[in-house]
Amino acid sequence: MENARQPSTNRRKKIIALIVFTAIAIVGIITVYFYMRYKATHITTDDAFVDGHIHTIASKVPGTVKNIYVTSNQFVKKGDTLVELDPADYEAKLNEASSAAGAEKAKLREVETRIEVSKSKLAELSAALEAAKANLELREANLKQAENDSKRAENLYKKDSISKDRYEKTMTAFSVTQAQVKAAKEQVKKAEKELETQKTVVKQTEASRTAQISIIKEKEAKQNAAQLNYGYTKIYSPTDGYVTKKSVELGNQIQDRQPLMAIVSPEDLSVVANYKETQLEKIRPGQKVKIKVDTYPGKTFWGKVDSIMAGTGTVFSLFPPENATGNYVKVVQRIPVKIVLDKDTDPEHILRIGMSVVPTVIVE
Repeated sequence: MENARQPSTNRRKKIIALIVFTAIAIVGIITVYFYMRYKATHITTDDAFVDGHIHTIASKVPGTVKNIYVTSNQFVKKGDTLVELDPADYEAKLNEASSAAGAEKAKLREVETRIEVSKSKLAELSAALEAAKANLELREANLKQAENDSKRAENLYKKDSISKDRYEKTMTAFSVTQAQVKAAKEQVKKAEKELETQKTVVKQTEASRTAQISIIKEKEAKQNAAQLNYGYTKIYSPTDGYVTKKSVELGNQIQDRQPLMAIVSPEDLSVVANYKETQLEKIRPGQKVKIKVDTYPGKTFWGKVDSIMAGTGTVFSLFPPENATGNYVKVVQRIPVKIVLDKDTDPEHILRIGMSVVPTVIVE
């Protein structure tokens, strides 16, 4: 009896085992199917990090640190004063440059006064010349009349029609008129010479004005440079962000272009994901990206693909590969993909540059 039941029990166990195995196989196939579909539409990598803008703060002029208004990791606004240098030396140079520019401007006013005086005198001499020419014309007209009178008196005197006394007076008047014309001509020549001399004076004063203006521009340029250097004694934040890498202390003697600190902007963070070249076939700008950050395992961030770099990372390295040497070994390259974060995905600004992330690009 027991021997008859044993085959039936074994058969039942085999059927149950077959059913379980079949169910497990079906579940496995379905799982693999959906996993493969997921992998085909969700492209991920763990070679990614948070990137952003780091603004290095440096002084444009050398000097001694007088005041520091920020501390490490402090949040600052654009335009906030970060560091102040001792402005005494630059203030003295600015005052010196301002005084030099003011002195040259005073000289320019003197030159312009001389120009006005010389032009006024030129006008007077020009009027005097015109008067001398008019007087010469009058004298020449009188001379012509006196010459006619003398010829007429000489003819009448020869005919005894006039007295000798009248004849002599007429000839004397003619001689006097000749002398007056000669004097008038000399006066015209003198006036012309004085006018030309004054024109030369005017040109010289105007030339000195041009030279003085050039000197003033040079002095004003030095004044502007001194003003800029004086303004550079205060260093301001170029953007909103957090103070990092602060390496300056009170009393430090710093040089121009020496890094003092850095400002990291929390508004322009992005993710640089180094995807394998075999993963880039379906990735396109604008695609949605799900981002997991190692620091916050329970939090999800969102973004979208912004752009794909125009070359692999090794191409832009210090020593790019040279495959023409004959020892080429094929290695799957990685190409950086820039992912911009959604504006409302990090409202508390908890992300920091350099954090490791795992982005997943969701493709159609």
